[in-house]
Amino acid sequence: MSGRRVVVFPSVSELGPTLAQLVSSRAERALSAGRSSFSLGLSGGSLVSMLSKDLPAVENLDCSRWLIGFCDERLVPFSDPESTYGLYKNQLFGKINIPEDRILAIDPSLPVQECADDYADKLSKAFSPEQIPVFDMLLLGMGPDGHTCSLFPDHPLLQESQRTVAPISDSPKPPPQRVTMTLPTVNAARCVVFVSTGGSKAPVLKHVLEGGEGPALPSALVAPRQGELFWLVDEPAAASLTSQVERPGPGAKL
Repeated sequence: MSGRRVVVFPSVSELGPTLAQLVSSRAERALSAGRSSFSLGLSGGSLVSMLSKDLPAVENLDCSRWLIGFCDERLVPFSDPESTYGLYKNQLFGKINIPEDRILAIDPSLPVQECADDYADKLSKAFSPEQIPVFDMLLLGMGPDGHTCSLFPDHPLLQESQRTVAPISDSPKPPPQRVTMTLPTVNAARCVVFVSTGGSKAPVLKHVLEGGEGPALPSALVAPRQGELFWLVDEPAAASLTSQVERPGPGAKL
């Protein structure tokens, strides 16, 4: 891992455009390096509205060679407001030139185990011949309990070492049935970006970044083996941090 960067912004209104520019710059980097596509893994929560507002505003954005997957997904119909794919389809995908066949979504009609196996197969084909999919960038959120993707504290899935995608039927946060990337897949990425905002995240952010009592929380287990790790946070979320952080000026690029 090339080092963790914790970057603090006055508010979400400054964080969002910087995140969009970071995504765009890593896309340009991947494609200029000769790769056939830029692979991006999306998460739900506040990231949906942030990306839907700020990504289409990036000048000369060309998503025609992007490949989009999902870091986790709820096993609900795409029309359900809990569907991460459904939210992005309604709020973002119509604003950018991403071909429909370059968006890798789950099949919500399948039982949860078959759904996970089917999604793992989709990723395997898209990233062949890699044994573990290596995304150029994963965008992650963090819950107030320190979970990320659908990897929850003290859950057996934190020990998963073989599967790239796994089902979960007992999520402590509804809906209970989900499909999630496992830690080996997350930590294979070339760049992982956490976005965490709001004062309610301050205690858990301090625990994840600076340590605390008890086992490491799921978000603290994200450490890309050969990639970059960013934490983009706002001042309220960073209020309890005592470790060194970056505070870039207006318009700065990461």
